[in-house]
Amino acid sequence: MGNAQLLSIHVHPVKAFRALTLQDAEVEPWGLAGDRRWTLVDDGGKVVTQRQQPRLALAAAELLPGGGVVLSAPGMDPLTVAVPEPGETVTLDVFGDKVEGVPADAAAHAWCSEYLGARTRLVHMDDPATRRPVEPEYALPGETVTFADGYPLLLTSAASLDALNSLISDGPHATEGPLPMNRFRPNVVVGGTDAWAEDDWSLVAIGDVTFRVAKMCGRCVVTTTDQDRAVRGKEPLHSLGRHRRLGGKLVFGQNLVPRSRGTIRVGDPVTILE
Repeated sequence: MGNAQLLSIHVHPVKAFRALTLQDAEVEPWGLAGDRRWTLVDDGGKVVTQRQQPRLALAAAELLPGGGVVLSAPGMDPLTVAVPEPGETVTLDVFGDKVEGVPADAAAHAWCSEYLGARTRLVHMDDPATRRPVEPEYALPGETVTFADGYPLLLTSAASLDALNSLISDGPHATEGPLPMNRFRPNVVVGGTDAWAEDDWSLVAIGDVTFRVAKMCGRCVVTTTDQDRAVRGKEPLHSLGRHRRLGGKLVFGQNLVPRSRGTIRVGDPVTILE
């Protein structure tokens, strides 16, 4: 474990859009700077993700200084969206959490609706320090999160992906593998560990920044979506269901909560503290 290190860093400026790969990132209490501060919602206020709209895998958002984004997608002209001025908030349903956010301008709503062929609004989280607590069962007081599924960061391991791909190659859907790490939409990917070593971690440092390991990550249908083609298959859920089932969930990766601020960089040492 002495040579474990950070292999890659990923942020998703708009939830469910494709990831941006970075060389370094600022760690804020609620996650990596710029990660999932924007999300799409439907007419009923429910968050729209690749669960309902696999085509979101093909949409991208470039992060601008100050938190704005440039949206792009196949067949669409790019659109620059500024952070909305403080004002009226709307209530979103993020997997059962009621969360307040500030709508973007009408042009952003129209762009997203046209791309998906369904009425959609783009919403910004103005104050991640107060808007949404981490899932209470696994949270400490005061911990908050953006529009991520439930926790500030997701960590995955290259060795565990290799092990999972070996399981896939021995199964009935072998032609779908090997799968790339982007199926799991992590924030940080670590190397130099044993497969599944992260199952047993409870406190980890990446460079100078420490993170509490909150819980293993239960996986959903998004992992079966080819992030380059927006088409679905059977894996990895078939193999996870046979080999990585825990408490009714199919698990891969660990959810993290920052214990300190700082900057993480590709190549940083990863130290298991507990």
